[in-house]
Amino acid sequence: MEIIEKAMQSYGLSPLPSKTVEAMAYVPFQQYASKTYSPAQALESGTVYPILDKPFFGSKCSGGKDD
Repeated sequence: MEIIEKAMQSYGLSPLPSKTVEAMAYVPFQQYASKTYSPAQALESGTVYPILDKPFFGSKCSGGKDD
């Protein structure tokens, strides 16, 4: 069990607040991912962690004017 999971269980914490408010951004605790990119791939992707690699496709996404 990871340290964050142990702390969450010990102190009754959750990754997100129990009460949320509209129009507020909430980001859950980031879990450490054992997989990482090589330095060259990380530089190209802008992140070391594949789980955070979310390319932006602009108008190629659904709902774009070119669909």
